[in-house]
Amino acid sequence: MTRLTFITQIIFDHGASQQLAKVLAQHGIQRPLLCTDRGLVNLGMVEDLTKVVGNDAALTIFDRTPENPTQAAVEEALALYREADCDGVVAFGGGSSMDLAKAVAVSATHQGDLQEFTTEAGGMQKIDAIAPLIAIPTTSGTGSEVSSGAVIIMNNGEKLLLVSPNIVPRTAICDPSLTLGLPPTLTAATGMDAMTHCIEALLSPMVNPPAEAVACDGIERGIREGNLLRAFADGSDEDARWHMMMAATEGAMAFTKGLGAVHSMSHACGADQSLRLHHGTLNAVILPTILEFNRDHVGSKYGRLNAAMGINENLDPADHIRGLNQALGLPANLGEMGIESEAVPALARHAAKDICTFTNPRPCSVEQYEALFTVALEGGKVA
Repeated sequence: MTRLTFITQIIFDHGASQQLAKVLAQHGIQRPLLCTDRGLVNLGMVEDLTKVVGNDAALTIFDRTPENPTQAAVEEALALYREADCDGVVAFGGGSSMDLAKAVAVSATHQGDLQEFTTEAGGMQKIDAIAPLIAIPTTSGTGSEVSSGAVIIMNNGEKLLLVSPNIVPRTAICDPSLTLGLPPTLTAATGMDAMTHCIEALLSPMVNPPAEAVACDGIERGIREGNLLRAFADGSDEDARWHMMMAATEGAMAFTKGLGAVHSMSHACGADQSLRLHHGTLNAVILPTILEFNRDHVGSKYGRLNAAMGINENLDPADHIRGLNQALGLPANLGEMGIESEAVPALARHAAKDICTFTNPRPCSVEQYEALFTVALEGGKVA
């Protein structure tokens, strides 16, 4: 039986972040914990947001979100939440801040170690009501502001997922103006993150035609209409930034249908904190390899994908993505990102048990993942 879920309120447009005080009042939040990072503090964006709230709420700020959120950081933020007697959480930043905020909101209302609530431990059935959560993205990539998942590096080093409809933020405030200062490298990485979400959601074998339509619209905005390249070339292009934030939001709405092996491999690589690899860049680099691997297992969907990207239906979508990555100045392979061949066996084992593997169009064993990582390391083609 098919279940279709699009379940959160979205306030979307340039200047939408000015609505924060009103949204806090709507949800009865008087003492929110703001989860963000030092980069946004240094840019003055956190100060600007606190001015929006003014005296309407007593804001406590946690600004130590790491590049890839960790259980240790969640525990640190949770301690601050409890010390300040907070009654809600506001996520302000990219996917890392939003995922960390989700984990804090779960931990605030659930007893036990966070790892007990991961998908591996049957967490979907354990997570019920969380602390009130509002999300304000400052990048156009993860779509975490409307998704039911969060990815956290646990204390044992594994990068695991929290998944539940209960962790979808109550309100997402999407203000494309917040992305106008995003540098080209981050624009490229986050933009390809959004495109990978849309593409993997489209290709997932799960049945959800509305999600596929949303995914195709996101791909059209980002690739066919050229908004990703426009935002990359000119960060002040307000129209391109609007469309890329919409595409990112659509990507997460679409992947209620499931993701695939790109994300399984990306999660495995991102678990190595010493390399500090960006999730979106990993997705971009790995995507062509998986498009080749899945080619004979998606029916006619590559025709739909090519149409959404605006290219001839007979062309190879993997080659088109490689060309797009090159135009965006992204690495050509995982080797350029610092992944070494000695790591492949462990990466393959991690990827094979990732939840995203189970919604890939083609089953993938540990041995097949080893072969795929080897191809992606060198930037070659899948035989």
